[in-house]
Amino acid sequence: MAVKKKTNTDRIKRIYDLCQLHFGDVRFVGIKYHKKIGWIAKAQFDDGFENLTADGETSVEALRNLKNRVKKIINRYNAV
Repeated sequence: MAVKKKTNTDRIKRIYDLCQLHFGDVRFVGIKYHKKIGWIAKAQFDDGFENLTADGETSVEALRNLKNRVKKIINRYNAV
């Protein structure tokens, strides 16, 4: 049985779903490459909570850091 390897599309969809469940309307979740910084993952929202960003040496690392950041915010919110 072959294990399906996660793609960046799968990772972006997971972050989008997490953000939509917690924050509501999500305008954009994606990644881009910046030659001075490296890879940047960004989640942008429609409401007053503008956006969240995370960077990394690889696109996978940047998306992982963004997902961890979103989860940390959700956990703090749920702890209150």
